[in-house]
Amino acid sequence: MATGSQVGLIGRLRELFAYRYLVSNLVVRDLKVRYKNSVLGIAWSMLNPLLMMLVFTMVFTILAGGMEGVAVPPAFILAGLLPWNFFSGTLTVATHSIVGNAHLIKKVYFPREVLPLSVMLSNLVHFLIALPIYFGLAILMGIPSAEGGSFFPHLFWLPVVILVEAVFALGISMILATINVFYRDMGIIMETLMLAWFFVTPVFWNYEQTLGATRSILGMNVPISRLARILNPMASFTAAYRDAMYYGRPMALDFFLRLALTAAVVLAVGYWFFQRQNWRFGEEL
Repeated sequence: MATGSQVGLIGRLRELFAYRYLVSNLVVRDLKVRYKNSVLGIAWSMLNPLLMMLVFTMVFTILAGGMEGVAVPPAFILAGLLPWNFFSGTLTVATHSIVGNAHLIKKVYFPREVLPLSVMLSNLVHFLIALPIYFGLAILMGIPSAEGGSFFPHLFWLPVVILVEAVFALGISMILATINVFYRDMGIIMETLMLAWFFVTPVFWNYEQTLGATRSILGMNVPISRLARILNPMASFTAAYRDAMYYGRPMALDFFLRLALTAAVVLAVGYWFFQRQNWRFGEEL
């Protein structure tokens, strides 16, 4: 016999599915707003990461003279930049998704989780639009040089990694969107946190080249690189994307299972926290 919590969860999922057309309409609305009055239109989703990649390539490989641990190949940078843009874009916008739609929440009933979900899906669309830019660049540069000479032999991992990252981003988005309802300065704090998070994520530097790096903290040698990867799931996501798209090598199953479990736990906690507080959204807004 199903417990009350199981019935409640199944009921919420059924209700969310019943509002799938609202989700799709919100995604379309977000896409239209982003490209409204834009000269380049949807092409900007492809051009923006390409320009950012060029900037990082110039700064860290030309002006910095090839700093140790910094990735030189532009395709390497782009393979980490695209998933980071998906993640950071989702969190930045989703933080304001409840507050920014206060007029809807006060007037119409619908499952509130639709709002952060639609933000994640719209950013996922931008991510998928930009992916061909990476593959075009990889083909031009002859990347990856996979073992056995086959082209992108482990690319089948890519959809799975994208799904797991989407789950992870949605879980954090629900937490941030909820907090921002009660503490409106959360969005400002997130701008600083996302900047710091970006620099501890191996987007433009090579984690493998700094794997043994240590720093002396309070008289103890701390393995900074390894610690950053343990505490920063985005470092693991970046490594997973590069295994599939750049190196063309198999992903360790235990590594991926840990990553998927982390994403599932984050989504479960985020959804629980969101549901626990969403009845207060109307009065707080």
